[in-house]
Amino acid sequence: MKITIRKKGDAFEAYVPKKDLEEKVVAMEHPTLWGGWIRLANGWTFQMPDNDPETPLPITVDARKTSGGED
Repeated sequence: MKITIRKKGDAFEAYVPKKDLEEKVVAMEHPTLWGGWIRLANGWTFQMPDNDPETPLPITVDARKTSGGED
């Protein structure tokens, strides 16, 4: 699923265009965001692709939804 990640202050936010959903990232497996899972405020969890920690934001990536909500 395509999601757009951006940084707002010290926090990350994710936008899911397919669902017109914008949520804060409330937990993540790795502090660099990439290569692990992230959890959004609504409970959805995504497996993030491997990217360089210095990847400029915002960026749209293909992430696999692993849990939470409807597809």
